[in-house]
Amino acid sequence: MSATAAFSWARRAQILAILPLCLAAASPAAAADIDRGRYLVEALTACDNCHTPRGPDGYQREKRFSGGSQTFKGENYSVRGPNISSDEATGVGAWSDDLLTAAIVAGVGPEGRLAPAMPSEYYRILTARDRAAVIGFLRAAPPVEAARPAQRRDGEQKASSFPGAETPFEEKDLADPLRRGFYIATLARCMECHSGETNGALDHKEKLGAGGKLFRTPAGTAVGANITQHRTAGVGAWSDAEIEAAITRGVGRDGNPLKPTMANLSKAHFSKMSREDTDALIAWLRTIPPREGP
Repeated sequence: MSATAAFSWARRAQILAILPLCLAAASPAAAADIDRGRYLVEALTACDNCHTPRGPDGYQREKRFSGGSQTFKGENYSVRGPNISSDEATGVGAWSDDLLTAAIVAGVGPEGRLAPAMPSEYYRILTARDRAAVIGFLRAAPPVEAARPAQRRDGEQKASSFPGAETPFEEKDLADPLRRGFYIATLARCMECHSGETNGALDHKEKLGAGGKLFRTPAGTAVGANITQHRTAGVGAWSDAEIEAAITRGVGRDGNPLKPTMANLSKAHFSKMSREDTDALIAWLRTIPPREGP
């Protein structure tokens, strides 16, 4: 039995209930711009970071989208990025456009709400065209058969939201540089790494961009930097060129490489960002009020 046929009617009802949030996703076969989808995935959303296995030299491209190497753990879950290739048996090849849309922008999968490691709260902002483009690109990628990783989810997973990204943007929003900058920052999940925390949870209201989140990687420990407009604690005194170098080349103001995970994301993904999007992102970052954290 296919993954789609195995869905219970209860799960179907749950998915249908959240589809108004997605609006009516256009059919990728008819509307998606595959190149646009590739750009969104490779330069901004960085889907490979969670869904493609890694080797000594980086992503294993021959196994692209077949499932990630890292395990994400929380109080009531332990998961790895699953296979999102177009393989029908072990990936999402048998999923409808609506089911894929629900997983991407609402965090609802075949077995209920996905673990918080899936950052759907940042993807709800996707325009209808961009949602279709991402789905079209994933469908166009080669199918890769891979065993499904073990997943543990205890109890109901909480749904999160990111202020300003609760509903999809319209294409006209992207014509405004600051709105476009917020769109880019949201898809790239800048504030997921660079906002401060209160009681162990990201605090986008009081600590937006203030940094302080701790990252433990095989290369060591790093702390999310303050990217507010504070002139000493943040990037208020940085030039646009210095901010661009940090984003797209992973190089700090002192000329030294930044630590992972920013260094990895810059090299593998943000280096592919267009000039228009880079400029818009920097312009939006300039609007973040100065805060002294972390």
